[in-house]
Amino acid sequence: QVQLVESGGGLVQAGGSLRLSCAASARPSSRYAMGWFRQAPGKEREFVAVINWGGSSTYAEAVKGRLTIPRDNAKNTVYLHMNSLKPEDTAVYYCAAAEVSWLVVRDGEYDYWGQGTQVTVSS
Repeated sequence: QVQLVESGGGLVQAGGSLRLSCAASARPSSRYAMGWFRQAPGKEREFVAVINWGGSSTYAEAVKGRLTIPRDNAKNTVYLHMNSLKPEDTAVYYCAAAEVSWLVVRDGEYDYWGQGTQVTVSS
């Protein structure tokens, strides 16, 4: 069973930056996608960003230009670099891994999930 462990959440002021990390305990498959989702209080979980094995990525409109999702395949790790943070970015952030090689934006297509890390942006 693959486990995903997130780290790097915290409290930051609006306009600030945070770096999240998500490390997989093992390689989920030969080529796998890794993504980030978030869930704000009282709202459904939503897609944030995804990167495939080859390094292609896609982002939710709400975060384009502010967040990036690099990955290190040798370390089975994905990151979420967040800049120009806004109070509406406040949520629990979850990383996920899918045993497919393409970009996955639907949460139902992911095979493994982390426990989540809180990000709070104060105004």
